[in-house]
Amino acid sequence: MEFGRRRRRVSMRMLPLLALHVAYEYRRAVWKPPVTAGLLLANTLVYLRPGALHHTLPTIDRVFFNPHLILKYGDAKRFFLSPFYHIDDSHLVCNMMSLLWKGIQLETSMGSIEFASMVTALVGISQGITLLLAKALLIFFGYEDAYYNHYSVGFSGVLFAMKMVLNSQADSPTNVHGLIIPARYAAWAELILIQMFVPRASFLGHLGGILAGLLYLQWRRAHSGSDPLSALFWKVFRIVSWPLRFMRGLFGFRQGRVLGRGRVGTSQFERGLHGVWRCNLCTYDNSVLTDVCEMCSTERGGYGFSSGFQQSNRTSDLSVEELRRRRLQRFDR
Repeated sequence: MEFGRRRRRVSMRMLPLLALHVAYEYRRAVWKPPVTAGLLLANTLVYLRPGALHHTLPTIDRVFFNPHLILKYGDAKRFFLSPFYHIDDSHLVCNMMSLLWKGIQLETSMGSIEFASMVTALVGISQGITLLLAKALLIFFGYEDAYYNHYSVGFSGVLFAMKMVLNSQADSPTNVHGLIIPARYAAWAELILIQMFVPRASFLGHLGGILAGLLYLQWRRAHSGSDPLSALFWKVFRIVSWPLRFMRGLFGFRQGRVLGRGRVGTSQFERGLHGVWRCNLCTYDNSVLTDVCEMCSTERGGYGFSSGFQQSNRTSDLSVEELRRRRLQRFDR
């Protein structure tokens, strides 16, 4: 959301509504997406600034996204921290409601590791595109006060990018404030409607998010190997979670049977947590570090998206007998 320089109004009036909604959605969810929960908690804590955080975190005046200050003084904290600050409780609750709905769907279909890497990439890309758009409008049209020297905060740019990713393969229509349109164009319609009814909303921030989502989708379609950012997140997670895995092994907690680099018998929660993807053809759980199923050689369709990108024709037509033979070969190794 875009503002002139003004201080945040801290209020607790709408936060109980957010807490109840989050509790309800997570209670009815079969799998509880941890990264989405972490993002919700991080944004809320930054807003509330309880205890020591009040003195540790910079104030909102010091993190407003402002292209002029970022480019002139190299103020990196405005670039990276502004998405996680919100101007008031209604701003926070609206964004977190949207994050909850999108995050549960995306993280459930992609897995936690890949979802975390995607959100990280979208934060950087959306902020970078917004910065470039503001500078271009200043150079070519002289729009200084309108865009280049304005202040904005909030997670909405990333949410627009997530909407583009979520709806990229959707063919069914959707309802956008009373308008029935194809789901893939929902973000564009929402961009225009929000600007019409909330003129002070950050148009460049939302547009930057949409373009970031499109750029991310193009990169994933063109990327033939494993996602390097996901691999990095997976390595960090392995290091951080080592004590937990040690305790599980020490006390003999039941784990899924491991075959090669994949796993058999894992739950949906474990697949997301341990960074594996399930083959749509043979249901074998493979490591996120490979894009070809170790069981049946089927390419990883859609990089974890539930709707999926188009799979290779050479692997989608395997007969039942051929699939059974490959499974037997795999288990006999």
